[in-house]
Amino acid sequence: MRTIRMIQVVVLATMICTQVSAQGFRRESMPEDSYSPVTNINRNGYPRVLKDNSVMFRVNAPQAQLVQIDLGGKKYDMQKQEGGAWTVTTQPQVPGFHYYSLVVDGVSTADPASQTFFGCSRWSSAIEIAEAGMNDFEVQDVKHGQVRTLYYYSKVDESWRPLMVYTPAGYDEGKQDYPVVYIQHGGGEDHRGWMEQGRTAQIMDNLIAAGKAVPMIVVSSNSNVQNRNGGLGDGYSWQGMQTFRSEMIDNIIPFVEKTFRVKKDRKSRAMCGLSMGGGQSFYIGLRDPEVFANVGVFSTGMFGGIQGASNFDLEKEVPGMLTDTKTFNQQFDMFFVSCGEQDPRIEYTRNIVKKMRDGGVEVRFNSYPGDHEWQVWRKSLHEFAQYLFK
Repeated sequence: MRTIRMIQVVVLATMICTQVSAQGFRRESMPEDSYSPVTNINRNGYPRVLKDNSVMFRVNAPQAQLVQIDLGGKKYDMQKQEGGAWTVTTQPQVPGFHYYSLVVDGVSTADPASQTFFGCSRWSSAIEIAEAGMNDFEVQDVKHGQVRTLYYYSKVDESWRPLMVYTPAGYDEGKQDYPVVYIQHGGGEDHRGWMEQGRTAQIMDNLIAAGKAVPMIVVSSNSNVQNRNGGLGDGYSWQGMQTFRSEMIDNIIPFVEKTFRVKKDRKSRAMCGLSMGGGQSFYIGLRDPEVFANVGVFSTGMFGGIQGASNFDLEKEVPGMLTDTKTFNQQFDMFFVSCGEQDPRIEYTRNIVKKMRDGGVEVRFNSYPGDHEWQVWRKSLHEFAQYLFK
């Protein structure tokens, strides 16, 4: 039965790919005042973003019985037109990056009309809704750094593992050493998330060129680490972080410091991340002040807002944070927390930040319009980077 299902997926994907690609090259009258998002394969095709940020999708699938768009967890039934094309216009979307899928006769697949990204534990289509004033997230006429993919050997799961590393403009020509940000992805994503969906290179290029951030290296690793004894290095607890903590401190940092010209003192290192990566940054960054002097926690669910997260005890999780606050504050040059204003985690995050501040903890906090999504995390990195290494 499973084999039959897989055959259906392949057949449907092939059928849709052929038909969508064919329709994309036809010259058609596009909806007035619409634009093609940068995530489109064919800039003259669909999907189209309308002036109210709703999205019009068009798919050619004449033999299908039911075609849907699954965008942000909401399914839209498409209407079949004469000639076999299916269309639908969604509700207005908030600006930013949104995963979506085609669902054809019950089979979910990527849309060959859009680029695909690894997210939600699978390859998914995505659409980018432009936001006015966010030019720092776009490629600009400035000096550009490079994003490199390298492999290091992990003694934790005994395999070669990938890293994506941003180096600022002028790195190859210069001799100076740079501070480093170790940045972590969320659950269901990997090392590609921050460099592709998160637009790390664009953000850093523009901030550095404007003098708003010091030149720095950014390292994005895959934290889905398999322990040799079984089990992933996840879980919102100090114990649950031990596998990835070992990977970061014993494998990743030594490899980076051997391979790149970087400053090797704690004040020249930062750790930050989103969601699952925010939890990793909280525990590993704050409980290893001899390694990191800068920590950023974006949209973590460990304070509450996700199943199993409640009654978070700051002092228990980070000993000394509330009982020896003076020492805690002295250990960190920057401790930053952020969350989306429509994220279910927001009130729990605000409450825990208030508890920290009431206890004397020096923590910066900001929230941004949006749910648990990439536009919030891009803005988090954009702000966090401006505070570092100054």
